[in-house]
Amino acid sequence: MSSTLVLPGDSIPLPSSSKSVILGPGIAASSSRIQAPHMGTTPTCISTRLGLLSSLKGKEKSEQVWVEGSSKRYIPAQKDMVLGTIIAKHAEGFRVDLGSAHMASLEGLAFEGATKRSKPNLKVGTLVYARVSLANRDMEPEIECFDPNTGKAEGFGELKGGLMLTCSLQLCRHLLNPNFPLLPALAASVPFEIAVGLNGRVWFKTETVSESIAVKRVIEGVDSGEIKAEKKDVENAVKEYLA
Repeated sequence: MSSTLVLPGDSIPLPSSSKSVILGPGIAASSSRIQAPHMGTTPTCISTRLGLLSSLKGKEKSEQVWVEGSSKRYIPAQKDMVLGTIIAKHAEGFRVDLGSAHMASLEGLAFEGATKRSKPNLKVGTLVYARVSLANRDMEPEIECFDPNTGKAEGFGELKGGLMLTCSLQLCRHLLNPNFPLLPALAASVPFEIAVGLNGRVWFKTETVSESIAVKRVIEGVDSGEIKAEKKDVENAVKEYLA
């Protein structure tokens, strides 16, 4: 499935083996239905851009489906994890830059434990890790810094210190794949915290400046193709940059 080339407007049947399907970038729901053998009709989706049809199975028989393209501009999609920079404050919340065509809205109550009397006081320039809660074509996207299922932060919120770098959208999506070897290989050599946004931004925090430089150069090297995302190659690159 990951090697299938699709064009804008192509029909994409939903996987029948999965209990729930999450539509990612490049795929939109369609009102049409197709005839499936012994199953009557099943709903379909359509591709909105040129690229490779990709999928990733998650927990409890869920599956995410998206179109892997070469787009450089991030288009917000619901449930995406993103890194944003606060560019303005207002009475009800904040306006956040995600690197997309439109700024995102972040309510002051969209944080763990936030109330009308107790809201986070974030300054302009603050980096936040958030989740896209609303993404419609003709509206500004909305983001939130907590998990609505648990009411807890679950890693979302303000990111203090560390370093943020800009990567390709494809690399960021690969970094969130548990089978992609880059982050485990880096963690074997350098201890660090990391937050990956599907909008082409990566934040990480290490104990020393030299380790930060090494991690930054390795991630940029893998993104440019100069370094292979294999354990031996990554470990050798880290040793070279730390020497």
